[in-house]
Amino acid sequence: MSQPPVGAAAAALAARLVPRVPQLARQVVDRIRAEVPGFDGLPTAVQDVEVAATARAAIRAFLQHVQGLPGRDTGVTRQRAVQRAEEGVPLSALVQTYHVGAEVVVDALAEVAVPGEEAAVLRLAREQLRAVGLAVTQVTEAYLAGAAADQNVAVRELTWALLRGEGPEDVAARYGLALESAYLVLRVRAADDGDASAARAAVRWVLAQAVTRADARALSLRDDLGGFVLLPDSFPVEELARRAVGTAVVGAARAGSPADVPAAAARADRIAVVAGRPGVHQLSDVLLEYHLTQPADSAPELAAVLTPLAAHPDLLPTLVAFLDADLNRRSAAQVLGVHANTVDNRLERITDLTGVDPRSSRGIQLFGAAIVLRRAGS
Repeated sequence: MSQPPVGAAAAALAARLVPRVPQLARQVVDRIRAEVPGFDGLPTAVQDVEVAATARAAIRAFLQHVQGLPGRDTGVTRQRAVQRAEEGVPLSALVQTYHVGAEVVVDALAEVAVPGEEAAVLRLAREQLRAVGLAVTQVTEAYLAGAAADQNVAVRELTWALLRGEGPEDVAARYGLALESAYLVLRVRAADDGDASAARAAVRWVLAQAVTRADARALSLRDDLGGFVLLPDSFPVEELARRAVGTAVVGAARAGSPADVPAAAARADRIAVVAGRPGVHQLSDVLLEYHLTQPADSAPELAAVLTPLAAHPDLLPTLVAFLDADLNRRSAAQVLGVHANTVDNRLERITDLTGVDPRSSRGIQLFGAAIVLRRAGS
């Protein structure tokens, strides 16, 4: 039996791979996550949704092309390149993802091929190399255009290195950039996590508020949830909180040194998540909620809620008695052997010293948890 022409055989082989496109895209994502530096640090939604969708589109477009089927340029390759640039993914890592995708496709073609289709596999492998070359050109152009339009590549790479703790000193030295001795790290999210345009608007708002006071020393990296903004530690976060409007949810944490930035970024992100409402939030604003999700990280801060009472020996016993009496001031007064008005005065003093009212629902929860921690540690 005569063999079909190489072109026809290649088209037939490509057609057999079409049903496996979703599976191949998942393989691409898994390999990118494992092999390409930095991609594991992107939000899970970006890895599992955006990168997978881009891989599906690229594989499907290639298979349609080699079958001679009409296709259309959706611009998704260039769009994703700009987004990865905004998120600070190095260009070299982004290019590597396309080579990973090509390897997955060629391996799959070899797997489904039968004896006699060797020439078709070779033909498709060559077509895949051409497709990768074209894609890398488009990606590089879009990446550099996006980076130039938004932020200097060197500054972007420094921010990426700081957030990941991967040699920021080396990056700063290579580009002649200065590192701050300490940073205020902001995690910016849109109130609606699914709205990418709102997320980018939230970062722009924060940068607009910070640019003058930060003296051009603000660093930022964006992702589909919003992004991170790094400011000098001296930046007055309270001023930013007073100006907070719109739908930006901002978690703020301080890093005592460049090496502390990754931990501060993780804390700022968790603060934003548990806050969940527009505004600028520090750990003290969401301390109980944070502690419920990250107890090991926040126990010292929660226990420290009681520290202002240490210099006033009557206040902590009054607080404990008040809570133990189910907020009944008269019952607490009987336990303490004082007048009920004295209990009221002491509760007011506790509010003044700590900034938390023990008669409020939040105060009940916060002081109750702090007392439990104190007892457990004593």
